[in-house]
Amino acid sequence: MAIKFGRPIEMRDTPRRDATLSAPSLDLAIRPRRNRKAEWARRMVRENVLTTNDLIWPLFVSDGQNKRNPVASMPGVERLSVDQAVREAERAMQLDIPCIALFPYTDPSLRDDHGSEAVNADNLVCQSVRAIKKEFPDLGVLCDVALDPYTSHGHDGLLEDGRILNDATVAVLVRQAVVQAEAGCDVIAPSDMMDGRIGAIREALDAAGFLDVQIMSYAAKYASAFYGPFRDAVGSAKTLTGDKRTSQMDCSNSDEALREVELDIAEGADMVMVKPGMPYLDILQRVKETFSMPTFVYQVSGEYAMLMAAINNGWLDGERAIMESLTAFKRAGADGILTYFAPQAAERLKKNT
Repeated sequence: MAIKFGRPIEMRDTPRRDATLSAPSLDLAIRPRRNRKAEWARRMVRENVLTTNDLIWPLFVSDGQNKRNPVASMPGVERLSVDQAVREAERAMQLDIPCIALFPYTDPSLRDDHGSEAVNADNLVCQSVRAIKKEFPDLGVLCDVALDPYTSHGHDGLLEDGRILNDATVAVLVRQAVVQAEAGCDVIAPSDMMDGRIGAIREALDAAGFLDVQIMSYAAKYASAFYGPFRDAVGSAKTLTGDKRTSQMDCSNSDEALREVELDIAEGADMVMVKPGMPYLDILQRVKETFSMPTFVYQVSGEYAMLMAAINNGWLDGERAIMESLTAFKRAGADGILTYFAPQAAERLKKNT
């Protein structure tokens, strides 16, 4: 049976034969392939379109001058001294990438149990923000708020007898957020998953006069195996003791993600994020459909590393695989994507315009 305008059509027992073709002529009025027949037609009916406006480019900053040190587990990604981060910011401007995200590799000598370097107004992130904003004031800068790059134990919060202290950690995160805002950060992005931190940070930012500084909450952040290369990049892989399952979400849960997002919105989040990306497309879709908030997704280091391994081995067409993966996030509801592929994607998108 074929379907014509919702009504069944009986197929002929003996199909007609075209004078020049041996294939049967089918009475099909509805042929979806018509809309796929040519590139111009495919563009015209495309439901989801990826643009450079959807991209946020994460950068890793480190000490030194004129230094670019490769991250072994993330081919093509480097730790950048502040001056080199400024050059990458320039590249972002040239590629029309609207925002970059900064993550520090903190020297082990500066790490302690309390993450004290996080609230140092002259730490690597703050230095980088000031340098980038001085040259490129119109480029958005997002700063991660969490203690794992600064603690000697590699956790996002303060520890006591192996237990993360939620409220004491929030007090430090508040100070960290204000220090970053003072340096010129546009978007504060708490990734720690402490309870109540969005409301506390919003209150502190407003009290300090930073009413226009946005908060992008890592609202649904899962305890994931896909963070390994990132921890190499920020230097917490070797210092992390235990795991983060008491603070980050269980991968088996999705209703919990909606509760977490709802709480963060109520506390003042301007935007919310789902992390990781590809394994959590269902969460991304549920969050966007439920709250209709600006919703972002992080294509994390493990996702990047897997794709790069396959690409570098010739197992995948790199450009197509990258663009397909990013389009999947848009299709699931993402308003924007944090991705290490941002410059490659932007170059491809600009080439096609």
